[in-house]
Amino acid sequence: MSYTIGDGMVTLALAGGIVGYRYVTQRGRQKRMEIIHQERMAAMEKGIPLPEFPLEPAREHRPPDPNVLPIMGTVFFSLSVGAMIMLYLNLPAPSRGDWVFPLPLAFLGVGLIAFHFLKGEPRR
Repeated sequence: MSYTIGDGMVTLALAGGIVGYRYVTQRGRQKRMEIIHQERMAAMEKGIPLPEFPLEPAREHRPPDPNVLPIMGTVFFSLSVGAMIMLYLNLPAPSRGDWVFPLPLAFLGVGLIAFHFLKGEPRR
């Protein structure tokens, strides 16, 4: 297997992007901590008591969206049926039987849709 220079450039770009993202988020967090520290020191000099707050904001817990399963099921099913139709119509006659390759995604989509309707949760 031979790799090209383009493959190496893509790998380096992805690694650089990940490292850059981590650096920017860390610098943002550090800057926020410095600002909080300066505010607290100024308040201590003036004798103003400040309430304790967590360093990281609390993440709010949202319940899972009940519409994700049928949407993903519809996407998987429609994409796989479209791919099966295109494979059947565009493949040459000897390999026309390869139209069944996207069939597992179609079954996955149908399964997700069926699971959504059969899990029995009350509607809102």
